[in-house]
Amino acid sequence: MQSAQILYPIFAMVLITVVLGFNMLRLRFRAVRQDGLHAGYFLYNRGAKPPEYLLRSEQHFTNLFETPMLFYVVVILAYVTQHTDAINITLAWLFVASRLLHAWQHLGYNTLTWRRRTFLATIIILIVFWSRLFIQLITQ
Repeated sequence: MQSAQILYPIFAMVLITVVLGFNMLRLRFRAVRQDGLHAGYFLYNRGAKPPEYLLRSEQHFTNLFETPMLFYVVVILAYVTQHTDAINITLAWLFVASRLLHAWQHLGYNTLTWRRRTFLATIIILIVFWSRLFIQLITQ
């Protein structure tokens, strides 16, 4: 198995981040043009009440720079330490899939119960990945 395969999920997460970033930008233009949000609001992100769809998009974009940072680090550590077996690669892709599902839920119908379950699944995947890598490192 090629060790670089573990890096592909990072590219997928970056793509998700870029796509959702451009979507947020599109929604910001929409909020100004169609919903009357004053463009000056974006100077400090205060002084007006932005539409709910924009707040969700901005919150989700911010989320992509929180928990996923732990994912980026564990994938890079697995790559550097040459622990790029099929299980770790699967865990990496499961993380990406769970984040994609979380984005769909958050930016779509936004039911808190399902979002929470998906977020918890994401955290469990990270815990398993980190724990497995730790065990691999101390037992080599």
